[in-house]
Amino acid sequence: QVQLVESGGGLVQAGGSLRLSCVASGRTGRMFDMAWFRRAPGKERAFVATIDWSGDSTKYANSVKGRFTISRDNAKNTLYLQMNSLKPEDTATYFCAAGGEGVIDVDYYYWGQGTQVTVSS
Repeated sequence: QVQLVESGGGLVQAGGSLRLSCVASGRTGRMFDMAWFRRAPGKERAFVATIDWSGDSTKYANSVKGRFTISRDNAKNTLYLQMNSLKPEDTATYFCAAGGEGVIDVDYYYWGQGTQVTVSS
């Protein structure tokens, strides 16, 4: 089993920045690719970004490309999401995912509890 705990969410004004973290514990050797998803109010959970084990390969949703950066520190078992130039439409609960690959949420087995990001206009 793998446990994922997100942190770093909060309230920020449009144009501001936040850095989300996701700390993994347990059988972390199985994590391989990791990803961030988000669920906005009244919407389904959506892909944000994914990164491979080495950190060399990343992929982003078009809506966040150029503003968000996904990274990881395997020595610390931690996944990050640097979010810059935040917009009100980025308001959502952000989830860390592991034990899968790709951009589809159902393909991931492990999930964190989520951290709330609210961007005011």
